[in-house]
Amino acid sequence: MGAVPNSILWRDSSTERVAAPPLSRDLEVELLVVGGGFTGSAAALEAAGRGARVCVLEAEIVGHGGSGRNVGLVNAGLWLPPDAVIDALGEAAGRRLNDALGRGPGEVFAIIAREGIGCEATRNGTLHLAHSPQGLKDLEDRHRQGNRHGAPLRLLDAAETRRRTGTDAFHGALLDPRAGTIQPLDYCRGLARAAIGKGAIVCERSPVTALRREGEIWHAEANGHTVRARNLLIATNAYQAGIESPFKAAYTRVSYCQFATRPLPEDVRSTILPGGEGCWDTATVMSSVRTDKAGRLIVGGMGSLEDPGRGFHEGWARRKLGKLFPDLADIPFDHGWSGRIAMTADHIPKIVAFAPNAYASFGYSGRGISPGTVFGTAAAAALLDDAPDALPIAPVERYSERFPRAKAAYYEFGATLVHGLSAH
Repeated sequence: MGAVPNSILWRDSSTERVAAPPLSRDLEVELLVVGGGFTGSAAALEAAGRGARVCVLEAEIVGHGGSGRNVGLVNAGLWLPPDAVIDALGEAAGRRLNDALGRGPGEVFAIIAREGIGCEATRNGTLHLAHSPQGLKDLEDRHRQGNRHGAPLRLLDAAETRRRTGTDAFHGALLDPRAGTIQPLDYCRGLARAAIGKGAIVCERSPVTALRREGEIWHAEANGHTVRARNLLIATNAYQAGIESPFKAAYTRVSYCQFATRPLPEDVRSTILPGGEGCWDTATVMSSVRTDKAGRLIVGGMGSLEDPGRGFHEGWARRKLGKLFPDLADIPFDHGWSGRIAMTADHIPKIVAFAPNAYASFGYSGRGISPGTVFGTAAAAALLDDAPDALPIAPVERYSERFPRAKAAYYEFGATLVHGLSAH
């Protein structure tokens, strides 16, 4: 069928527009945000809504990084089950984070409604799919934990899973009705557009080339101009570039690729995920499947399309589609793209208070939409009010990762190996 075109579906289907010209003058603001993804745009919206003067400096375009390459699942909580979060953070801190992120989808969909963001918002839940009998046991444990912590999760049997997905490839599923799907780039652009409407200054094509603190004021250089701010939020996650001082995020880079078909025929669309749920499975090398408003089927999995393993990932996606939905085995993929995930060793996001009046938020480990929105909103409030207790997780002064490059290479090699072996 030939190679899949290098094309990000979300850019081609986007309807939200942002007027964000490059920085062309010096500015003085209360809050400077570096990075125009979910976290940075949510922070700008919160700050501007409070009447604060805020500037976002984005090196490329709003949503250029992981936010505009996301699967688009608005999940509640973290990839970790809630008990694991409590084990890592302690009872009080773990419950605080679990509760904040459990409310995350509600906050996302409330913002979408309030600001009139056109992003194909569908709140019919997400399905965590059991790819094996052992995967079903894992879901049964997550179901018990979630319900014990107040989450309205439902465990579905194989028949109900087949009815909801249109495939008999899974042994069951865990339904989270709090969650849903969106067009992620449109959501990010909608956040930025809404922030601008409240007075925020958002500048695309404005890479920060120097960042320093003089007295109590932060100075950022971009496009030959200076932005001065009392408060600073670095929200670049896995896409920080050009600046390594006074802060560089520490994380393991994991890549995730996606492939989108052309819109399916109407009779086929009505049988595959007819409720519009977004899905991911329990496999160690995870994969995802969802549809968009136009009826495209989008299959995703770990791996980069910018590295030598691209051909293995493309071949795997074709076989995966045929295994799940045999009647679609020959339908072409019209879009193929990948993005970078910032994964921390314990799979828990970090807020680093690396200097006075400065935070860096990163490490959502593949769950950027709800945590990014929650963390960005809270970080803006905490900085402007000098109230770190408003954060969903206690900030730390420093954070480091052991062997991040080696671990990144290991994950990419593992995904390539698994995807290559799936052909045999």
